[in-house]
Amino acid sequence: MNSAWIKHAISEINADYQRSADTHLIRLALPEFPGIQLYLKDESTHPTGSLKHRLARSLFLYGLCNGWIKEGTTIIESSSGSTAVSEAYFARLLGLPFIAVMPSCTAKRKIEQIEFYGGRCHFVDSACEIYAASETLARELNGHYMDQFTFAETGDRLAGKQ
Repeated sequence: MNSAWIKHAISEINADYQRSADTHLIRLALPEFPGIQLYLKDESTHPTGSLKHRLARSLFLYGLCNGWIKEGTTIIESSSGSTAVSEAYFARLLGLPFIAVMPSCTAKRKIEQIEFYGGRCHFVDSACEIYAASETLARELNGHYMDQFTFAETGDRLAGKQ
């Protein structure tokens, strides 16, 4: 394992975190409900504009620290949404290939966002095929399947987001 590359990758992710804007809490007035204070969190300030930006950061750090992501590793995710967009962003930041496995009916706008960050899309006929297809691709390419639904809680817990 190239520990210099791992250290560099972690420092790149940390630098991205340091230069990212805060996601502010915006108070929403509810005059019909006195005494109730409702706040909305503005996740659009992340570089990807995605509410999954922090999750993707945590998943990358978790994969790096566990030795699953190394220099040149192809990153694979089962997602046609915001997680794939954010993971494509971080993969590009680290110079890694990224493939989002998604149903062929995925909205064109999401495909364009993933491709904007350098990601590729691998289409399957049915949404229920994305998980098996992701595992197969990871095995065939000697890549890493991020598996957001398995590791989301672990990544956030390690990042201090309980």
